[in-house]
Parts: sequence; structure tokens; C-alpha cells
Amino acid sequence: MTSTLPESVKADAQRWFAEYWDPDLPLGQWWQLLADSGWAFPSWPEGFGGRGLSSAATKAAVQARREAGAFGPPNGVATFLAAPTIMHYGTEEQKRKYIPKIVNGQEIWCQLFSEPGAGSDMAGLATKAIRDGDEWIVNGQKVWNSGAQWAQYGILIARTDPQQPKHRGITYFLIDMEQDGVDVRPLKEMTGDAAFNEVFLNDARVAESDRLGDLGDGWRVAMTTLSHERDPDNAGMGDTAAFGEIDLAESVGEYSATLSSKNDGFSLALSGGVTRVLEGVTSQFEASEDPKVRQKLASILEMRRTSRWSGMRAAAKIKSGGQPGPEVSTLKLLGSEMGRQIRDVGLESMGAHGMLYGQDAPVDGLFHAYSMFTPAQSIAGGSDEVQRNIIGERVLGLPREPGEKEQRELPWSELPRS
Repeated sequence: MTSTLPESVKADAQRWFAEYWDPDLPLGQWWQLLADSGWAFPSWPEGFGGRGLSSAATKAAVQARREAGAFGPPNGVATFLAAPTIMHYGTEEQKRKYIPKIVNGQEIWCQLFSEPGAGSDMAGLATKAIRDGDEWIVNGQKVWNSGAQWAQYGILIARTDPQQPKHRGITYFLIDMEQDGVDVRPLKEMTGDAAFNEVFLNDARVAESDRLGDLGDGWRVAMTTLSHERDPDNAGMGDTAAFGEIDLAESVGEYSATLSSKNDGFSLALSGGVTRVLEGVTSQFEASEDPKVRQKLASILEMRRTSRWSGMRAAAKIKSGGQPGPEVSTLKLLGSEMGRQIRDVGLESMGAHGMLYGQDAPVDGLFHAYSMFTPAQSIAGGSDEVQRNIIGERVLGLPREPGEKEQRELPWSELPRS
């Protein structure tokens, strides 16, 4: 029996990467090799890109890959939101249909949760799904859908029973994004990128076999998805680009070089690569010699340690058959605050150069692109205010807002809406 101790796992991974890593391989072939070997997402189950390893052993395997200079597995909504939710609630048929093509990067996914009239109050969503034989017909509008312009599939929540209270009349679906009833319109942000979109669903169709979880139980399934989104140690969140077009026939080396040249604060925030960029900024301007900067860097380091320790506890819970609980909201808040502190200390380190933007700025403007993106970290995946409510009510046991209990029991069709 192969040992799962971190040291043994790292040694096994080192041998494998030494034998198989080749930057000249086509990207699709490399990702398939990773998936078949179980080194793509080591903590995931065998047969689905993983080896069922513990959090500590997984980190050892990832470290071995990085030390070998090997390119990582696919990254994005497919790997850190869709796959964990499908693995938890999906039928065997759904798992076999979707997980393999997520693990090898063949299919990109997006998330269709928020709506123009139901952002922080996501349970108030108005997108409707009506049963039509073996299919559901979906009509409505979603917004802030990351990477939807490239996605083949989406994870969708829609209202299937307006006579039920708002949290109990929602169902979770896996929807084909490449059908005529789906209209994706990119939204340009202040960063200059168009990572987010709005999506219009006009008589879009979803097979009954692509309903995830029980009818009317979509809120609970969605909370699982959001718990994974708020977990900074989510095993499906990799260090490659999270969103964008992918050519699986392109060599890994060419694809990696293209990613490195991109001035994309969004991907930098999700991949965690901002740490490397911050180190480059403080080194270039010799900022670490300033005691105030050193103190702020020490504060960020301590926040990382706290996040890592809490993430290990969450990972242990998932490994034992559970799922991330409301406590991960503390990690989400910590990540947002850490992003702001990284932004501030980096710009402060640059002095007057911090006022520049674009490729004329230090490190080709990459840190500035990240800085412009940091406000989104306090909104995406549930705003900071929502996280504080979750912590107050579900972790600390504080009372809910006055009148909220009564509203939660009213049928959705009777709720006041603007």
C-alpha cells in the first residue's frame, strides 16, 4: 500500500513530475496526464483527478509540482465551484458525465446565481423554471457571471415554486450555455477587462436529468457552492488563469507564456500570484527597509497563517464527509481585508510611482491591475456585510433582523418587490 504521509507523497510526486513534465506537450494532453495520474487535484476522489489525499499530503504534492516548474491543472468556476458541488450532490451519472471534462480542462463553467434585483438577497431571485415533460423552461436574467462568455455550462438556481417561501421554492440546475435561449453580454469594468457578464435566459431548456439535488432544495445546494467559493483553501482553486479562452492544442509552454504576459488583476487575485508580484515591488523600491512597511508585511504574513490554519480545519471537515460550514465566512472576510492591505502596502512602497497605471507602471502595471480589482473581493462570493451577518447569526447565534423570520415564511409570490 502506498504511504500517504506528506513526505512520501511529495517524493512520489517528484518522481512523477520528473518523468512526465514537458512544456512542449499540448495543453490538453498535459491536463489529461495530470487527471489520469491523480496529481491534478490530489485531495479529490480517485478516478476524478485525485488520490483522496489529506490536506497536508495535498500541499506536499502541490509543492512538488511547483518545485518541478510544472504547469498546474485547470482553474475556474468549473474546478472550485461546479465540481465540488456535483461531487457532493450529483448522481453517479452526473459525476461521470461532467467531472472528467472539468478535470482535463475540456469544459469551462460559469455561475448563474445573482440577479439585478437579488444580489445580497439572493433567495429573492425571480428567474423561473417551469417543468415541460422531461425538461425545464427557464426565463430570467443573471448578472456578475464570471467567464460566462467562454463557458459551455453553468450552475444555475431558479425559482420552481413561487408559492413556497423564498428559500424553499428554488431548484439547482446544470445548464448548457451554448443553446439559443442563452444570451451572454460582457460587462466592462473599471480595470478595463470584461471578466463579468450579464446573462439573459429566454426559454432556455434544461433536462430534468440535469437537476442537481432535490426539487425545491436548491438553496441548500447553492449554500454548499458558496461555502466552497468562500474557502481560500478550496482544493479546486489552482494557480493557473481562472478565466479566458483556452486552446488545448497549444503547447503548455506557449500557453503559460501568454498567461504571464497578461495584465489581469482578476486572475492574479484568484491564483494567489499577487504575493510574488508584491515581493517584486517591495524589492525594487527597497521598501522592506522601512519599519512601517515591515510591520504591515508582518501583519499580512500573520493573516496568511491564520487563514492557512483555519483552511486546514475546513479541509479536514470536508475530508471526513462534511462540507464547508458558515465559519468559512471568516476566511472570506480575512481574504478581502488581506487584499486591501496588500494593495495599500504595495502602492505605498512605490511612492509617486503608485499613481501610474498601465504598462508604464512598475512590474508592467500588474500590481496596479490587481489594486483596481481589490474592491471586487469584498463583493464577489457574497459581500463583506453578508459574511458578517452569516457569522453573527449562524456562528455566534445572534438574533436575526426584526421581521425577517416572518418574511422567511411568506410565499415568495406575496413578498414586496420593487
